[in-house]
Amino acid sequence: MAVHNELGSGFFESVYQEALSLEFGMREIPHEKEVKLPVYYREKELNQFYVADFICYETIIIETKAIKNLSGVEEAQVINYMKATKLNKSLLINFGQTKLQYQRYVL
Repeated sequence: MAVHNELGSGFFESVYQEALSLEFGMREIPHEKEVKLPVYYREKELNQFYVADFICYETIIIETKAIKNLSGVEEAQVINYMKATKLNKSLLINFGQTKLQYQRYVL
């Protein structure tokens, strides 16, 4: 919320990601940025992979957006990230509205 309160809406997603990374650092929240997530088929790693915006505390996937409205596409993306990583918690944050949108997912 601090990032959205400071910047508001209208910036590119990459701006919010950088600001969020700084905010995580200032609050001493352990995080990794742009984490490569392998995808497996029948226990074999595929050449294709996902990239999560953040993984915090080594257990929570954070996906950021800067779009007009969240849809099922973004939800499916986050669910696929959880399946790929075996992590069962994620947060989808949309900075594209005048009011911050967020959804929490648990598998």
